[in-house]
Amino acid sequence: MTDKQTAQQDTKKLVKKLVLTVFFMFGFGFALVPLYDVFCDITGLNGKTSNVAAVQSDSVDKTRTISVEFIARTQGNLPWIFKPEVKKMNVHPGEMHQLNFLVKNNSVDNMVVQAVPSVSPGIAAAYFNKIECFCFNQQPLEQGQAADLGLQFYIDKDIPPEYTTVTLSYTLFDISKNIEQDEFTKLFADNKN
Repeated sequence: MTDKQTAQQDTKKLVKKLVLTVFFMFGFGFALVPLYDVFCDITGLNGKTSNVAAVQSDSVDKTRTISVEFIARTQGNLPWIFKPEVKKMNVHPGEMHQLNFLVKNNSVDNMVVQAVPSVSPGIAAAYFNKIECFCFNQQPLEQGQAADLGLQFYIDKDIPPEYTTVTLSYTLFDISKNIEQDEFTKLFADNKN
C-alpha cells in the first residue's frame, strides 16, 4: 500500500468516526430532556409539583411554622396582570390554606393561558400539596376581563425541619395558538356559564 492509499484510508476512518460522533451527540442531546425529567422525579430537584389534586391533610403540626412566599410572572411580553393576593404567609405543616391570584387580560384579544408552577427549594416540591389549583386547567379570558384564580394547598407535615421557607412561583404562558379553533370557542362558551 502506498502512502497516498494509507492517507486516504486514514481520512475515511476519521470521517466515519466524526459522523458517528455527531450522531451520538445528537442522540444524547435528544435523550437529555426525558432523562432530566426522570432524574428530577427521582431526586425531587427542579421544583416541579404534581398536576394532580392532593388529598386533604388529616393532621396539623402546630409546633412548626413555615413561611410560604408566592411569586407570579408572565411569559415574555404577555400583556396580562398576574399577581397573588398575598406575597407571603406563615403556615403550620398539614394546615389547609386558600388564596387567590388576580389575573387580568390587558390585550386586545381573547386569550387562553396556562400557569406552570415551580417550588423552591426544589426538594420541597414533594411536600407542597395542592387540593385545588388554577394551574390544573387552561384559563380563557376575554380582552379586558379579570378573574380571581383560586389555590388551596397545604405543606406536608413530613417536610424536613431544615425547610423553613418555601417559595411557590407561577409563570403564565399564552397557549392560544396551540388550541384548535373549536376548542378555543368552547373554552370561552364554558367560561361564560
